[in-house]
Amino acid sequence: MPKKITVAHSPDSDDAFMFWAMSHGKVSTGDYEVEHVLADIETLNQRALEGADEITAFSMHAYAYLADKYALMSCGASMGDGYGPIVIAREETADKDINDLEVAIPGERTTAFLALKLYYPEVKYKVMRFDEILERVAAGEVEAGLIIHEGQLTYEDHGLVKLLDLGEEWLEETGLPLPLGGNGVRRDIPVDEQRRLTEMVRKSISYALEHRELALRYAEQFGRGLEDARADTFVSMYVNDLTVDYGERGRRAVEELLGRASDRGLIPEVPPLEFI
Repeated sequence: MPKKITVAHSPDSDDAFMFWAMSHGKVSTGDYEVEHVLADIETLNQRALEGADEITAFSMHAYAYLADKYALMSCGASMGDGYGPIVIAREETADKDINDLEVAIPGERTTAFLALKLYYPEVKYKVMRFDEILERVAAGEVEAGLIIHEGQLTYEDHGLVKLLDLGEEWLEETGLPLPLGGNGVRRDIPVDEQRRLTEMVRKSISYALEHRELALRYAEQFGRGLEDARADTFVSMYVNDLTVDYGERGRRAVEELLGRASDRGLIPEVPPLEFI
């Protein structure tokens, strides 16, 4: 009988693109019977803290609290290479310093918030659902917002302006991409099976990149209003060669981010990183 496993990821166009081949029988899952669990990133982080799923996506920030339960897969990373989460505001607020604003954030364990704290450690913030932030900033309910996902491409549609691009700042300072999210496999699974599961995910990502048009057609339904061209742009930003494998540059980026955050007391110290 096949082994039943759950694979947890977000219902976003980039994750949908990555896992399309696996969820639609385009690549073999071997003797595993795979159930896909779709949840927002904060829920995924919480499920991972509980060790709920054999394979899961999570924020790289949250990984500092999960390293005892999950090993990092060497594939599946979402990295902003010169771009990333942005801080936006109404035009009349644009000349203010970010330290003087209350910023709506999509969660305290998101990597976007960790990166913001690296640059603005005293920032005032308020937690909101990520998909409500743009509208609430535009309505004047909060002064600024930290935007992840498709909002990075649509904020101008709401009459808003960009104050800061965290991926841009990070690249300028480190020369590295900003590692926003990753995939992990549970450590209580034997190592040889961890490797098999990692290769299963890698094959799904590679198949989507090789059959881009078909994978995009599926992913677009998760784009929250993005038209085809923008959906293509968004997926290209976060599913690329670094997603197939971190490579040396990607691995250094994770070590740099978590090392800096730990040195500044923003997260617990992370043990030496291993990539399955």
